[in-house]
Amino acid sequence: MDLPLAQAAMSPELEQFPETSERQPLPVVIIGNGPSAICLSYFLSGHRPYVRKGAVHPNPILQRKLQDIAGSSVVEQDLEFLSEGLEGRSHNPLAVLFDALVRPDGDLGGRAESVLTWRLEPKHLVPHLVLGKGPPGGAWHSIEGSMFTLSLGDWMELPGLHFRDWMRRRRRNLRNDRATTRDIAQYYEHYVKVLGLQQRFASGTVVTSVKPLLASSAEEDRVEPLTANRKLYEIQGFHQTAAGLQSPFCIHAENVVLATGIYDSPAWLGADGEDLPYVFHKISDLETALQKQRLGPDSDPVLIVGAGLTAADAVLTARHSNVPVIHTFRRAVSDSGLVFNQLPKMMYPEYHKVHQMMTEQSLTSSGPYKGYSSLPKHRVVRFSADKKCVLEDASGKRTVFNISMAFVLIGSNPNLSFLPSHGKHLALDPEQPVNSRRNPIDTDPFTYESVQEPGLYALGPLAGDSFVRFLQGGALAVTASLLKKRNVDLMD
Repeated sequence: MDLPLAQAAMSPELEQFPETSERQPLPVVIIGNGPSAICLSYFLSGHRPYVRKGAVHPNPILQRKLQDIAGSSVVEQDLEFLSEGLEGRSHNPLAVLFDALVRPDGDLGGRAESVLTWRLEPKHLVPHLVLGKGPPGGAWHSIEGSMFTLSLGDWMELPGLHFRDWMRRRRRNLRNDRATTRDIAQYYEHYVKVLGLQQRFASGTVVTSVKPLLASSAEEDRVEPLTANRKLYEIQGFHQTAAGLQSPFCIHAENVVLATGIYDSPAWLGADGEDLPYVFHKISDLETALQKQRLGPDSDPVLIVGAGLTAADAVLTARHSNVPVIHTFRRAVSDSGLVFNQLPKMMYPEYHKVHQMMTEQSLTSSGPYKGYSSLPKHRVVRFSADKKCVLEDASGKRTVFNISMAFVLIGSNPNLSFLPSHGKHLALDPEQPVNSRRNPIDTDPFTYESVQEPGLYALGPLAGDSFVRFLQGGALAVTASLLKKRNVDLMD
């Protein structure tokens, strides 16, 4: 049964945040507190990008457009027009546009100055609340801290706080212009504090349900007239207290932004026995096993499944502790789709070392990498309770291996369990689960609003932008869309 707006349950922990104790619904609730959510909160808090007077962009087409809006806020421009003709490493035009404004020659390795300048204009603040399970930074806090990011350190920064300057003040250095994941997690958490966004962030909150509802006529005298006849969203969940207790909440919002990322639910193979206790799906479980000395040089090999960067990190981690490794993956090592074949060797020497091992040291050939065996073009058939694993090659030949542990590291999927049908109805293909690469949420490319569910937005990987440098364009799009809605309401 839906609670009337004025009677919605409220966790005491959430009542401290602006507007949550008021009768009217919040204009915006953001679910997730990673870099997508942080960047959007920065925009919604009244920080606005302007084109610097005298700024010159190396792209002549974009430069001609920028000349006409010099000294104007980008938020209020025709974003579709500004993005026309631009090309980049994202399929989303506004992701490419904003990246081009912030990093004019980023793809060429240059460090040309941004053509934007930022102003804080409180009159443009949009009240909002950010709900996240852990501290601001999202999944970055759950990644082993000594690993280096794939992207350059500068590409991880958000508006208003230069990452290099922040690193320098902490007397930290970049390696090949890359930072550790611990640095990135701490940067995002510090960003929220130093830029005064913390009053909008409710950490320790778990969302369990998001559903649309129509404010009934019985409630019209309890809500603002502008929202009485508009579809609202009811967000339910609980706040995890310091004592481990769960304090429930139920709040309402005019708009909901999904910014949960994709790292909550590791992908499974679907093989028999994959749920056995020695089969894991997170690299953190390998680190735990090493710390607790459950693995060592005399152990049976660990099986690492996957040919992405997380699997490569697992290979490096195991080899660093002299743990024998069997590394299996579906593709050929020469497959152009392998991420290793797309990375510059000078910038990513550790990953190219893994690729070299994958190429030179198969199970049937000897090589210089003792304790490591590569099995390309194989699939896992089953795991058995006695820690045996059956692998099958492309010809159908099967081989049984004794292993100590298995780590299936083949990617992750978003956890949208709080949505009906896990959000499948929102995806490009509603018959398939939401997936950042193959089946993202179907959004308008210039507002990031759901095509299927007006008032619902998606940011970051859920909208197909997996890199921090590109998700910021989505925050611009959502901000522009929300401000246009507010202006229409005011005119009505």
